[in-house]
Parts: sequence; structure tokens; C-alpha cells
Amino acid sequence: MRSSTVFVSITLGCGAALAIVACSSMPRTARYLDASRSVEDRVDDLLSRMTLDEKCAQLRCSISEPEGTDLIKSEGIGGLGLFSRSLDAGAAAEKANRVQKLVQEKTRLGIPVIVHDEALHGLLGTGSTSFPQAIALASTFDPELMGEVAKAIGAEVRSRGIHQALSPVVNLARDVRWGRTEETYGEDPYLSARMSVAFCRGLEGQGVITTPKHLAVNVGEGGRDSQAIDISERLLREGEFVPFEACFEEAHSRSVMAAYSSLNGRPCSASRWLLTDVLRGEWGFQGFVVSDYGSVSGILEMHHVVADKKHAAAAALEAGLDMELPDVDVYGQPLVDAVREGLVPEATLDATVRRILGVKFRAGLFENRVADPKHAADLADCPKHRELALGAAQKAIVLLRNEGNALPLQKNLASLAVVGPLADVARLGGYTGTANHPVSVLAGIRSHVPAGTDVVYAKGCDLKGELPPIPTDYLVPEGGDAGAHGLRGEYFDNKTLEGAPKIVRVDPRIDFDWGIGSPGEGVPADFFSARWTGKLVVPETRAYELTASTEDGVRLWIDGIKLVDSWVNRGRTTDRVTVKLEADRPHDLRVEYYQNRGTASATLGWDWHPGGGDEMTVAAVEAAKKCDAAVVVVGIDEGEGRDRSILDLPTAEEKLILSVAETGKPVTVVLVGGSAVTMSHWIEHVSAIVETWYAGEEGGNAIADVLFGDVNPGGRLPITFPRSVGQVPLHSDPRPTGRGWDYSDAPGTPLFPFGFGLGYTTFEYGTLAISPATIGPAGHATVSVDVKNTGSRRGDEVVQLYVHDEVASIVRPVKELRAFRRITLEPGESKRATFDLGPADLALWNAEMKRVVEPGAFKVTVGGSSADVRAEGVLTVRAAGGE
Repeated sequence: MRSSTVFVSITLGCGAALAIVACSSMPRTARYLDASRSVEDRVDDLLSRMTLDEKCAQLRCSISEPEGTDLIKSEGIGGLGLFSRSLDAGAAAEKANRVQKLVQEKTRLGIPVIVHDEALHGLLGTGSTSFPQAIALASTFDPELMGEVAKAIGAEVRSRGIHQALSPVVNLARDVRWGRTEETYGEDPYLSARMSVAFCRGLEGQGVITTPKHLAVNVGEGGRDSQAIDISERLLREGEFVPFEACFEEAHSRSVMAAYSSLNGRPCSASRWLLTDVLRGEWGFQGFVVSDYGSVSGILEMHHVVADKKHAAAAALEAGLDMELPDVDVYGQPLVDAVREGLVPEATLDATVRRILGVKFRAGLFENRVADPKHAADLADCPKHRELALGAAQKAIVLLRNEGNALPLQKNLASLAVVGPLADVARLGGYTGTANHPVSVLAGIRSHVPAGTDVVYAKGCDLKGELPPIPTDYLVPEGGDAGAHGLRGEYFDNKTLEGAPKIVRVDPRIDFDWGIGSPGEGVPADFFSARWTGKLVVPETRAYELTASTEDGVRLWIDGIKLVDSWVNRGRTTDRVTVKLEADRPHDLRVEYYQNRGTASATLGWDWHPGGGDEMTVAAVEAAKKCDAAVVVVGIDEGEGRDRSILDLPTAEEKLILSVAETGKPVTVVLVGGSAVTMSHWIEHVSAIVETWYAGEEGGNAIADVLFGDVNPGGRLPITFPRSVGQVPLHSDPRPTGRGWDYSDAPGTPLFPFGFGLGYTTFEYGTLAISPATIGPAGHATVSVDVKNTGSRRGDEVVQLYVHDEVASIVRPVKELRAFRRITLEPGESKRATFDLGPADLALWNAEMKRVVEPGAFKVTVGGSSADVRAEGVLTVRAAGGE
């Protein structure tokens, strides 16, 4: 037995070099440890040495704490995840190193684990750079910028010893009620494909395994997440499949995540047609398929198409699902039993293990197990990455309305009111790590105005429509001293409130946002629970509305009566109850909470406000009256598990906007969120509207740059904004109607179309040129148009090209985005935007489900949005073999 040490250096972003040290105590005579041999040879050798238990172990993953536990067993484990989120970069790398060493020393064969985490718009970890959310990156219409952002993200991910990112989300946001719209690249297949490819190339180039998700559709009827999907194969192939296929064929993504939902009657995690016939047979996918968290058990528990776990294991394995996430369950003993009992051939298991091992060998994990903590620390939120985050945010902002050229604001304003529940917080969006120094809109504005400008802040109303937290003065802790206020808090190191609490303290109130951190010493950042007990003393006798807003489970009792029982895993959701309470007696109060994994928060609120509840709005109005102009910063409640049935802003925010507008001062509304909002109640009362999305840690500075004209906004909408929720789903490429588009009570056109965005300058388009004007079915044509900046400011125009097949054998969309280019022009400057149109842009799936280019005329239009035609022409495709 002898060991060897190998040193490898990989150049990463910010000028850092990641030194990786690989150590092995395995005998070097084993072929699978010989890096000079082919991957196939090494896989063959390793597979021949593996027992059934060791093979099954490679299909397993866990997000439980690996150190100091018996999680790592002799047979090994395929993957681990999330164990370093609460640590800074250097400590995270050190822990990853210890875990890999633990696996190497405790397992018989020393097979390294794939460590995964989320990296949607930055690594979900402490101190990582938080870039603009995915929907914001899509609104840049700039794949090159996306590639640079992804490269930076990949460098930070890999530096911490993490190998796989469970990103990007490439599902199409065809229904903006979906709470996860923010995580996507919008509604359009072409835009989503271009941005997805750029993202995956950036991460894969840094050695990070990308995982496009969720194959194949993740939003169903009503805009609800993970509902049953019934959709034609043609729509799948022309829509949802497009970005997935591009990720595998162009960016060579090495993993993919199966969806929770069922597709045409079959759970996606047990669909052989989806995971084998299409994914591997048609697209040539060479990587491994992971489940969404718990989706393999969902075959049994949610979809009910099997009778027990071992049949669920067999169904998933036969379909082509390789690794179960997040924890050992169906692919534990049930999988072993399924193979031993012949429910699934061991040859199928071998093929699955071979795919996982192949990725591990190709990724160099057997040689490169250890990361350098110093370089990880150097990369985390380094100046270069923070500068990139600022530039991306600047390019993502979309100007939706600018009546009377209200924007840009003049920096020499004597005074400016900045109001709204999101003015003084930096909202970063879903799947966000703990940024080092996030910049709020208020902070950004204050840093941009001269010292003499009076910036007056007022909150105006509470955040997201949640009721304000119950204040300390109205709470009395269980067993507390006379005159004490607050609640007795007990915190447990498990999800079930079992055993002795690790922390006992008096909490002033229940209003916590722990992010990905811990409530305190001895309590883990994931899988903990808490109980608060005491008395609630109300100021007056009446019916009170109480709200429990939590990420994951909550239960609420008043006077021993259970009023809320939402003991389930979920994104932040608000439960509301109404109960009559008496002012002359204290009421027993008990609240229980558990956190599963990821971010954690809990707030207990009520609808009582001293003086009637309008104090915050009144203060905001008074601030606006004293100032030259007002900026109102508002947003929406959304996210995973938080789909919306109403697209309006929360009532309190709409009231705030209207109240401030009634002062007669110019009002700019800044929208912070990840999806569309409807504006019928207030749009005509404000001067300007700016969609900023979740703009990342530098968002406040980028927003101020746009508001004051240091940056000319050039972002474009990657989703359609409807006039009302009754129009949804609404997108830019519908099939022709058999009657009409309008409703009896409203027009059918959108409020803001896909691709829309204003700026502080104007552009003029020349004549569209198509050369040659006639091509064969396999031919290509060059389309070009001159664009001139006719205004007085430097600015960006996003030239968008749409195609329509004028006569086809199958009904075609009224228009389809087939190319775009973002160009920057100085005042008076002209540039030519040139595009290539070929078979991929003109093809359709015919009645026989063959992808073909049919002869005929194709209308080609270019402009600044899907509804803005500035130039058009016709490209003719002759019949095959024609002259």
C-alpha cells in the first residue's frame, strides 16, 4: 500500500489560482486509479470491483451533516450537498476537504462524492457574490454578459469544493402567476435557450456540473407549481424542450433534474420516454439525471402509480433517473430489494452507476479532491465580481413608463422623498446566499445625490402585505418575571421539538429572518424547530386578524385552540386567522415552528395599529408634500411555493402609491420583484415606472444610476405584462385565433408586450435587407438592418427579429423570436445589426412529427419589441430540388 500526491492548478476569476491537492491511499495498481487510462477503462475496472450495495450507494445523496455522524458508510455515497452554506468561503472549502477525506478514508473503494448546491444567480452560500436574479439577467438580452456572470459564479462555486450547481431553471414562464417566474429566463423558448446556454457554458468552463431543470415542465393549470401537465408533443418540442436540448447539445451540461410533476399521465421522474428515449436517445445526453428533492418518493406518495417504495425505485431506475436527491430514501434499501427481487435487472443498475462514475472520472474528482481555502476566500465577492454584478444590474433595468420625461431625475433637486416597504431593504430574490454588503434603493439614492440634497425616507406600509409583527409590549413570556415582555423561546436541534432544547431565552417578538444561518449556538442552520409560549394581551376587545408567515412549518394555538396547522415544507407563506380577543384578560399563546432546509424565517403578525393603521402612509404623504419629487419602492410576494392568483400589488402598496400621487408631486414607481404586475388602479396617476427585478447586491446603486441618468436604461421585458389576471396566460407567440383577441370588457392586448423597454434616447431603423431572398430548405440567409441613435444620449437598443411562416401545413404562431442583438450607440451613430436565418429558425414539426422546413414565404420583421415593427421583408424557401 502506498499513497501519492498530485498538485493541480486551475486559473479562476479575479486573478486567483485554485490549488487542488489530491491524495489517495488506495493501491496504485488498481486500474481505476490510473489517470493515464481512458475513462471507459477506469469505469470498467471500478464497476467490476463493486458489490451490489456499493453500486446502489452511488445513486444516493444526502444533505445531512456528514461530519461526526455515521452518514458515510463503507459502501460510500454518490453525492452530498448543502453542508457548507452557513460558512464563509474559506471555511466552506476546508469543510469540503474534510468531507472528501472522510469519504476516502471510511469507504472501501474511496470513490469521491459530488458536492452540490444552488447557484441560480450566485452561489447560495455565505459571502458569495449575489448577481441579479435569473429573470433580470434575461432582461439584459445579452448572452455575452450572461456568460461573464456565469463564469464568475462558477469560479466561486468550484473554489469552495462544490462540483455541481442545481441550476439553471430553464422552464418557460408562460404563466406569470407562477411563483417561480423569477427563477426563469422568461416566456420565450429562443431567449431562454440563448441565456441558458450562456449560463451553462460559463459554469461548465469553470469545472462546475450544471443541472438544467426541471425536465420537462414545472408549472400547470392556474399558474401553480408542479401541477399535472397535459400538453401535446408538438408544443413540448417547440417550447419547453428547446432550452433543455440547447443546454445539452451546445453547452454540454453534464446533469439534468427531473420535475416533480406528471407529464401526460406519467410522473416525470418515472418517464422512460422523457429520460431515456428523448434525453439520451435523441439528444445524446451523456451525463446523469437527478431527481428534484423528493420526486422519487413522489412517484409513490404524490402520483400513486406504484404500490410501494421498491416499485418506485424500479420505476425510476428503469426510466433513467440516476441519483435520488436530497436524502437516502427510495434508492436506499428499497432499491437494493428491487434489484435482488428482480424488479429491475442488475444490468440496468450497472448502466446507471456507469453514468455517474463516468462523470466523476471526467470531472477529475479522483485526482482533484481538495480545494484551497485561501483562494476560495479571495474569490468570494471580490471587487471584480462585485463590479460585474453592478454592470449586470444596470443592463437589466427596464423603463416601462416615462410621461413628460419625468426621468432622469435631476441630481440638484433640493429634496426627494423615498418611500415604500422595499426602499430601505435589499431584496435579492429566491435562492440567494448571504451577501456581504447589499445596497438598498435608499442607500443607492443617498450615495448619488449632492450633500445638500434632503432625501426623506418613510416606509409607507408593511412589506409584501404581511401584517406587522406583534410588538413586545403586548407579549408576556411563559414563566417570566413580573413586568417582563416577549415570549419564552425554546430551540431544538431537530425538526420535531424532541428532547431538551439547545437554547432557552426570551425573544422580544416573533419576527425572525435567519436566512441560511442558525438561530444560535447549538442549533443547526437546517432541520431545527422552535416553540414560543406566553400570553397575548390585546389593547381592545374585538376580532383580530393574526398572521403566521414562515418558511416551512408552523402551528398556532390561542387559549388551547389550534388555529393554524401548516406543518409542511414550503417557501415563505402566510396563514391568516380571525379570532375574537378580549382586552380584560391575557390569552394563552403558543407557536411552534420547524425549518427543513435552506432559508428560515418566522413572523407572527396582527392587524392592530395605534391610531387606526394609517400612520405610515400619512408619514409618507407628508414626506412627499415637503419634497420636489417622490420615488415609491414596492414589490410582490412570490417564490417557490408562492404562486399568485392576483397580479395586483398588495392593497397597502397600491394605496400608498395613490396617496403619494395625490400630493401632485412627480411620482416614480420602482418595482422590485420577479414577475409581472397589473397596474390598472394606479398607472395613470404616476409619471414613471421602473422595473428593477431583484437586482443583486449592487442593485441600489444600479437603480440610482438609472433614476439619475448616469445609465440609460436598455433592459427589455422577457415576459409579457397583462392588463389583468384574466388574460393569463398571455405571451408573444400565440397561435392565430379563430375569432378575435379582445374581451367584452377589455382589450386583449397586453399592458406591456414581450421585449418592451423604454430609454432616454430614440432609435431609427433603416430598410431590412435579406440576402439571398430565396433559399433552399437547407440554406441560410443573412438579414441586416441599420439602426441609428436619433436622440441626444448614448443608449442601448435591443434589435429583435421575428419570423412567421405565412402558409404552413400546421398552424404556426403569429410570430416567433428567432434572433436578437443588443447594440450600444452614441448620439447620431449608426450600426448594422446582422443576423443569420437557417433551417433551425424556419423548421416546424409536421403532422407526422418530423422536423422539416416547408417551402413558402416567411415574413421577417425587426423592431424594438414583439409589438414594435420597424422594418419587414420576405424570405422565400423553395421546394427541395427546385430551381
